[in-house]
Amino acid sequence: MREKDSVAVYFVQVMVHALRTQPERLAAVLAEAGIDPALLGQPEARVPASAFAALWLIQIRELRDEFFQLDSHGLPPGAFALICRGLIQEPTLEKALRQCLANFGLFLRDFRGSLSVRGKRAVLSLDSHPCDEAAGRFGEETFLVLMISLLCWLGGRRIPIDRADFRYPRLSLSDDALLWGPNLTFGAERTEIEFASRFLRLPVVQDLASLKVFLRSAPQWLVIRFRNQHGLATQVYQRLRRSHYSQWPTLEAFASEAGISPSTLRRRLEREGVSYQEIKDEVRRGMAVELLRQSRASIGEIAERTGFQEPSAFHRAFKKWTGESPGRYRARYQPAS
Repeated sequence: MREKDSVAVYFVQVMVHALRTQPERLAAVLAEAGIDPALLGQPEARVPASAFAALWLIQIRELRDEFFQLDSHGLPPGAFALICRGLIQEPTLEKALRQCLANFGLFLRDFRGSLSVRGKRAVLSLDSHPCDEAAGRFGEETFLVLMISLLCWLGGRRIPIDRADFRYPRLSLSDDALLWGPNLTFGAERTEIEFASRFLRLPVVQDLASLKVFLRSAPQWLVIRFRNQHGLATQVYQRLRRSHYSQWPTLEAFASEAGISPSTLRRRLEREGVSYQEIKDEVRRGMAVELLRQSRASIGEIAERTGFQEPSAFHRAFKKWTGESPGRYRARYQPAS
Protein backbone atom coordinates (compact mmCIF):
# COMPACT_ATOMS: atom_id res chain seq x y z
CA MET A 1 0.00 0.00 0.00
CA ARG A 2 1.35 3.38 -0.95
CA GLU A 3 0.89 6.71 0.76
CA LYS A 4 -1.18 8.14 -2.09
CA ASP A 5 -3.64 5.23 -2.31
CA SER A 6 -7.11 6.39 -1.32
CA VAL A 7 -10.72 5.22 -1.26
CA ALA A 8 -13.92 7.16 -1.92
CA VAL A 9 -15.74 8.17 1.27
CA TYR A 10 -18.75 6.30 -0.13
CA PHE A 11 -17.12 3.04 0.97
CA VAL A 12 -16.71 4.47 4.46
CA GLN A 13 -20.46 5.16 4.50
CA VAL A 14 -21.03 1.53 3.56
CA MET A 15 -19.07 0.28 6.56
CA VAL A 16 -20.59 2.64 9.13
CA HIS A 17 -24.23 2.35 7.98
CA ALA A 18 -25.06 0.17 10.99
CA LEU A 19 -23.97 2.99 13.35
CA ARG A 20 -26.05 5.73 11.71
CA THR A 21 -28.36 5.99 14.75
CA GLN A 22 -25.49 5.88 17.27
CA PRO A 23 -23.59 9.16 16.78
CA GLU A 24 -21.28 8.80 19.75
CA ARG A 25 -20.24 5.27 18.84
CA LEU A 26 -19.82 6.31 15.21
CA ALA A 27 -17.61 9.25 16.17
CA ALA A 28 -15.44 7.00 18.34
CA VAL A 29 -14.99 4.44 15.56
CA LEU A 30 -14.05 7.09 13.01
CA ALA A 31 -11.66 8.75 15.44
CA GLU A 32 -9.93 5.42 16.09
CA ALA A 33 -9.51 4.96 12.33
CA GLY A 34 -8.26 8.52 11.89
CA ILE A 35 -11.17 9.67 9.69
CA ASP A 36 -12.78 13.09 10.07
CA PRO A 37 -16.58 12.61 10.57
CA ALA A 38 -17.21 15.74 8.48
CA LEU A 39 -16.05 13.82 5.41
CA LEU A 40 -19.17 11.64 5.52
CA GLY A 41 -21.18 14.60 4.29
CA GLN A 42 -18.85 15.28 1.35
CA PRO A 43 -19.70 12.94 -1.57
CA GLU A 44 -16.47 13.69 -3.47
CA ALA A 45 -14.18 13.24 -0.44
CA ARG A 46 -11.57 10.52 -0.22
CA VAL A 47 -9.81 8.88 2.71
CA PRO A 48 -6.35 7.27 2.83
CA ALA A 49 -6.38 3.56 2.10
CA SER A 50 -4.61 2.97 5.42
CA ALA A 51 -7.47 4.64 7.33
CA PHE A 52 -10.01 2.68 5.31
CA ALA A 53 -8.20 -0.56 6.18
CA ALA A 54 -8.15 0.36 9.86
CA LEU A 55 -11.87 1.15 9.80
CA TRP A 56 -12.63 -2.19 8.13
CA LEU A 57 -10.94 -4.10 10.97
CA ILE A 58 -12.43 -1.86 13.67
CA GLN A 59 -15.95 -2.36 12.35
CA ILE A 60 -15.59 -6.13 12.19
CA ARG A 61 -14.52 -6.01 15.83
CA GLU A 62 -17.31 -3.61 16.81
CA LEU A 63 -20.12 -5.26 14.90
CA ARG A 64 -18.90 -8.87 15.07
CA ASP A 65 -19.87 -9.08 11.43
CA GLU A 66 -17.66 -9.20 8.32
CA PHE A 67 -20.57 -7.90 6.22
CA PHE A 68 -21.03 -4.81 8.45
CA GLN A 69 -24.64 -5.65 9.49
CA LEU A 70 -25.96 -4.95 6.00
CA ASP A 71 -27.56 -8.41 6.07
CA SER A 72 -30.04 -9.67 8.66
CA HIS A 73 -27.72 -12.58 9.51
CA GLY A 74 -24.29 -11.41 8.38
CA LEU A 75 -20.86 -13.02 8.21
CA PRO A 76 -19.48 -13.94 11.63
CA PRO A 77 -15.77 -13.22 12.19
CA GLY A 78 -13.68 -15.94 10.58
CA ALA A 79 -16.27 -16.84 7.95
CA PHE A 80 -14.44 -15.04 5.17
CA ALA A 81 -11.18 -16.87 5.86
CA LEU A 82 -13.05 -20.17 6.03
CA ILE A 83 -14.67 -19.52 2.66
CA CYS A 84 -11.33 -18.60 1.09
CA ARG A 85 -9.73 -21.82 2.34
CA GLY A 86 -12.27 -23.79 0.35
CA LEU A 87 -11.86 -21.71 -2.79
CA ILE A 88 -8.12 -22.35 -3.22
CA GLN A 89 -8.88 -26.08 -3.50
CA GLU A 90 -10.92 -25.59 -6.68
CA PRO A 91 -9.24 -26.17 -10.07
CA THR A 92 -10.82 -23.34 -12.09
CA LEU A 93 -12.28 -19.89 -11.50
CA GLU A 94 -15.75 -21.09 -12.50
CA LYS A 95 -15.79 -23.84 -9.88
CA ALA A 96 -14.32 -21.45 -7.32
CA LEU A 97 -16.92 -18.75 -8.03
CA ARG A 98 -19.82 -21.20 -7.84
CA GLN A 99 -18.43 -22.53 -4.56
CA CYS A 100 -17.96 -18.96 -3.28
CA LEU A 101 -21.60 -18.07 -4.04
CA ALA A 102 -22.81 -21.23 -2.32
CA ASN A 103 -20.67 -20.58 0.76
CA PHE A 104 -21.81 -16.97 1.10
CA GLY A 105 -25.34 -18.32 0.80
CA LEU A 106 -24.78 -20.40 3.94
CA PHE A 107 -24.40 -17.19 5.96
CA LEU A 108 -26.19 -14.31 4.26
CA ARG A 109 -29.99 -14.24 4.23
CA ASP A 110 -30.80 -11.07 2.26
CA PHE A 111 -28.32 -11.34 -0.62
CA ARG A 112 -28.12 -14.35 -2.94
CA GLY A 113 -25.85 -14.50 -5.97
CA SER A 114 -26.04 -16.81 -8.99
CA LEU A 115 -23.78 -17.40 -12.00
CA SER A 116 -24.99 -18.14 -15.51
CA VAL A 117 -22.80 -18.78 -18.54
CA ARG A 118 -24.25 -17.90 -21.92
CA GLY A 119 -21.72 -18.84 -24.56
CA LYS A 120 -18.93 -16.29 -24.43
CA ARG A 121 -20.63 -14.25 -21.70
CA ALA A 122 -20.75 -14.87 -17.94
CA VAL A 123 -23.36 -13.09 -15.84
CA LEU A 124 -23.23 -12.80 -12.05
CA SER A 125 -26.72 -11.88 -10.83
CA LEU A 126 -27.83 -10.81 -7.38
CA ASP A 127 -31.21 -11.25 -5.76
CA SER A 128 -31.61 -9.17 -2.60
CA HIS A 129 -34.31 -8.54 0.00
CA PRO A 130 -32.76 -6.00 2.41
CA CYS A 131 -34.34 -4.44 5.45
CA ASP A 132 -34.02 -0.90 3.99
CA GLU A 133 -33.01 0.75 0.72
CA ALA A 134 -29.64 2.02 1.92
CA ALA A 135 -28.70 -1.43 3.24
CA GLY A 136 -29.75 -2.87 -0.10
CA ARG A 137 -27.64 -0.44 -2.11
CA PHE A 138 -24.61 -0.79 0.15
CA GLY A 139 -25.03 -4.55 0.52
CA GLU A 140 -25.33 -5.23 -3.20
CA GLU A 141 -22.18 -3.29 -4.03
CA THR A 142 -20.27 -4.84 -1.12
CA PHE A 143 -21.30 -8.34 -2.20
CA LEU A 144 -20.24 -7.83 -5.82
CA VAL A 145 -16.99 -6.05 -4.87
CA LEU A 146 -16.10 -9.09 -2.77
CA MET A 147 -17.05 -11.53 -5.54
CA ILE A 148 -15.18 -9.88 -8.41
CA SER A 149 -12.15 -9.00 -6.27
CA LEU A 150 -11.89 -12.55 -4.97
CA LEU A 151 -12.16 -13.81 -8.53
CA CYS A 152 -9.29 -11.51 -9.56
CA TRP A 153 -7.17 -12.68 -6.64
CA LEU A 154 -7.85 -16.37 -7.25
CA GLY A 155 -6.85 -16.02 -10.90
CA GLY A 156 -3.94 -13.68 -10.14
CA ARG A 157 -5.12 -11.12 -12.70
CA ARG A 158 -7.48 -8.24 -13.30
CA ILE A 159 -10.79 -9.32 -14.85
CA PRO A 160 -12.49 -6.47 -16.76
CA ILE A 161 -16.23 -6.04 -16.29
CA ASP A 162 -18.08 -5.51 -19.56
CA ARG A 163 -21.43 -4.53 -18.03
CA ALA A 164 -22.60 -3.60 -14.55
CA ASP A 165 -26.25 -2.92 -13.68
CA PHE A 166 -27.50 -1.95 -10.22
CA ARG A 167 -31.12 -1.66 -9.11
CA TYR A 168 -30.53 1.18 -6.71
CA PRO A 169 -29.75 4.69 -8.05
CA ARG A 170 -26.88 6.72 -6.59
CA LEU A 171 -24.50 9.53 -7.46
CA SER A 172 -21.58 8.74 -9.74
CA LEU A 173 -18.12 8.43 -8.18
CA SER A 174 -14.66 8.90 -9.63
CA ASP A 175 -13.94 5.26 -8.71
CA ASP A 176 -16.87 3.86 -10.67
CA ALA A 177 -15.10 3.30 -13.99
CA LEU A 178 -12.23 1.51 -12.23
CA LEU A 179 -14.56 -0.67 -10.18
CA TRP A 180 -17.32 -1.45 -12.66
CA GLY A 181 -16.14 -0.37 -16.11
CA PRO A 182 -17.73 2.23 -18.39
CA ASN A 183 -20.87 0.23 -19.22
CA LEU A 184 -22.48 1.05 -15.88
CA THR A 185 -26.14 1.70 -15.09
CA PHE A 186 -27.78 2.61 -11.78
CA GLY A 187 -31.54 2.27 -11.41
CA ALA A 188 -31.64 -0.83 -13.62
CA GLU A 189 -34.27 -3.57 -13.45
CA ARG A 190 -31.83 -6.11 -12.02
CA THR A 191 -28.44 -6.10 -10.31
CA GLU A 192 -25.84 -8.06 -12.27
CA ILE A 193 -22.37 -7.85 -13.73
CA GLU A 194 -21.17 -9.39 -16.98
CA PHE A 195 -17.71 -10.40 -18.15
CA ALA A 196 -16.12 -12.73 -20.71
CA SER A 197 -16.73 -16.37 -19.80
CA ARG A 198 -13.22 -17.33 -20.93
CA PHE A 199 -11.89 -16.04 -17.62
CA LEU A 200 -13.84 -18.74 -15.81
CA ARG A 201 -11.67 -21.38 -17.48
CA LEU A 202 -8.52 -19.95 -15.90
CA PRO A 203 -6.89 -22.02 -13.15
CA VAL A 204 -6.91 -20.99 -9.50
CA VAL A 205 -3.30 -19.92 -8.90
CA GLN A 206 -3.44 -19.31 -5.14
CA ASP A 207 -2.46 -21.79 -2.46
CA LEU A 208 -2.38 -22.02 1.32
CA ALA A 209 0.84 -20.00 1.59
CA SER A 210 -0.48 -17.12 -0.53
CA LEU A 211 -3.80 -17.29 1.32
CA LYS A 212 -2.06 -16.72 4.63
CA VAL A 213 -0.32 -13.66 3.21
CA PHE A 214 -3.60 -12.48 1.71
CA LEU A 215 -5.51 -12.79 4.99
CA ARG A 216 -2.76 -10.95 6.89
CA SER A 217 -2.75 -8.06 4.42
CA ALA A 218 -4.92 -5.01 4.88
CA PRO A 219 -8.53 -5.73 3.79
CA GLN A 220 -8.82 -2.68 1.55
CA TRP A 221 -6.62 -4.72 -0.80
CA LEU A 222 -9.86 -6.24 -2.08
CA VAL A 223 -11.12 -2.83 -3.19
CA ILE A 224 -7.96 -1.25 -4.62
CA ARG A 225 -5.62 -4.07 -5.74
CA PHE A 226 -7.12 -4.65 -9.18
CA ARG A 227 -8.90 -1.28 -9.37
CA ASN A 228 -5.98 0.90 -8.30
CA GLN A 229 -6.17 4.55 -9.40
CA HIS A 230 -2.41 4.91 -9.15
CA GLY A 231 -1.29 1.58 -10.62
CA LEU A 232 0.68 1.37 -13.85
CA ALA A 233 -2.27 -0.26 -15.64
CA THR A 234 -4.40 2.77 -14.84
CA GLN A 235 -1.66 5.10 -16.08
CA VAL A 236 -1.65 3.24 -19.39
CA TYR A 237 -5.45 3.33 -19.49
CA GLN A 238 -5.59 7.07 -18.88
CA ARG A 239 -2.81 7.78 -21.41
CA LEU A 240 -4.74 5.94 -24.13
CA ARG A 241 -8.05 7.57 -23.21
CA ARG A 242 -6.54 11.04 -23.60
CA SER A 243 -5.53 10.52 -27.24
CA HIS A 244 -7.01 9.42 -30.57
CA TYR A 245 -6.55 5.78 -31.47
CA SER A 246 -4.18 6.72 -34.31
CA GLN A 247 -1.86 8.36 -31.76
CA TRP A 248 -1.71 5.50 -29.28
CA PRO A 249 1.89 4.61 -28.43
CA THR A 250 3.27 1.13 -28.87
CA LEU A 251 4.32 -0.72 -25.74
CA GLU A 252 7.92 0.27 -26.43
CA ALA A 253 6.99 3.93 -26.91
CA PHE A 254 4.95 4.04 -23.70
CA ALA A 255 7.82 2.42 -21.79
CA SER A 256 10.10 5.17 -23.11
CA GLU A 257 7.60 7.83 -21.99
CA ALA A 258 7.48 6.25 -18.53
CA GLY A 259 11.27 6.02 -18.30
CA ILE A 260 11.36 2.24 -17.95
CA SER A 261 12.35 -0.64 -20.22
CA PRO A 262 9.71 -2.56 -22.22
CA SER A 263 10.47 -5.71 -20.22
CA THR A 264 9.91 -3.83 -16.94
CA LEU A 265 6.62 -2.46 -18.26
CA ARG A 266 5.45 -5.95 -19.22
CA ARG A 267 6.51 -7.37 -15.85
CA ARG A 268 4.84 -4.62 -13.81
CA LEU A 269 1.60 -4.90 -15.78
CA GLU A 270 1.68 -8.66 -15.32
CA ARG A 271 1.93 -8.14 -11.55
CA GLU A 272 -1.25 -6.04 -11.81
CA GLY A 273 -2.92 -8.89 -13.70
CA VAL A 274 -3.14 -7.37 -17.17
CA SER A 275 -1.24 -6.94 -20.45
CA TYR A 276 -0.73 -3.85 -22.62
CA GLN A 277 -2.92 -5.32 -25.37
CA GLU A 278 -5.71 -6.11 -22.90
CA ILE A 279 -5.70 -2.49 -21.71
CA LYS A 280 -5.93 -1.29 -25.31
CA ASP A 281 -8.90 -3.59 -25.89
CA GLU A 282 -10.56 -2.39 -22.69
CA VAL A 283 -10.13 1.26 -23.69
CA ARG A 284 -11.60 0.63 -27.15
CA ARG A 285 -14.55 -1.14 -25.57
CA GLY A 286 -15.10 1.67 -23.08
CA MET A 287 -14.90 4.34 -25.76
CA ALA A 288 -17.40 2.49 -27.94
CA VAL A 289 -19.86 2.08 -25.07
CA GLU A 290 -19.67 5.76 -24.07
CA LEU A 291 -20.04 7.01 -27.65
CA LEU A 292 -23.05 4.78 -28.27
CA ARG A 293 -24.69 5.85 -25.02
CA GLN A 294 -23.87 9.55 -25.03
CA SER A 295 -23.24 10.74 -28.61
CA ARG A 296 -25.04 10.95 -31.93
CA ALA A 297 -21.99 9.86 -33.92
CA SER A 298 -22.78 7.29 -36.59
CA ILE A 299 -21.75 3.65 -36.16
CA GLY A 300 -19.15 4.18 -38.90
CA GLU A 301 -17.69 7.20 -37.10
CA ILE A 302 -17.51 5.29 -33.82
CA ALA A 303 -15.82 2.39 -35.59
CA GLU A 304 -13.18 4.75 -36.98
CA ARG A 305 -12.64 6.54 -33.66
CA THR A 306 -12.08 3.22 -31.88
CA GLY A 307 -9.57 1.95 -34.42
CA PHE A 308 -11.62 -0.32 -36.68
CA GLN A 309 -10.95 -0.03 -40.39
CA GLU A 310 -14.38 -1.38 -41.32
CA PRO A 311 -17.77 -0.91 -39.57
CA SER A 312 -18.40 -4.64 -40.06
CA ALA A 313 -15.34 -5.45 -37.94
CA PHE A 314 -16.63 -3.08 -35.26
CA HIS A 315 -20.05 -4.80 -35.35
CA ARG A 316 -18.43 -8.21 -34.81
CA ALA A 317 -16.20 -6.97 -31.99
CA PHE A 318 -18.99 -5.12 -30.18
CA LYS A 319 -21.29 -8.13 -30.37
CA LYS A 320 -18.47 -10.23 -28.92
CA TRP A 321 -18.05 -7.71 -26.09
CA THR A 322 -21.71 -7.23 -25.18
CA GLY A 323 -23.74 -9.94 -26.88
CA GLU A 324 -25.70 -7.42 -28.97
CA SER A 325 -25.18 -5.20 -32.02
CA PRO A 326 -24.10 -1.54 -31.66
CA GLY A 327 -27.46 -0.39 -33.05
CA ARG A 328 -29.49 -2.44 -30.62
CA TYR A 329 -27.31 -1.34 -27.73
CA ARG A 330 -27.71 2.34 -28.65
CA ALA A 331 -31.48 1.96 -28.97
CA ARG A 332 -31.68 0.89 -25.30
CA TYR A 333 -29.99 4.07 -24.09
CA GLN A 334 -30.96 6.55 -26.81
CA PRO A 335 -34.52 5.73 -27.85
CA ALA A 336 -35.48 7.28 -31.18
CA SER A 337 -36.93 10.76 -30.65
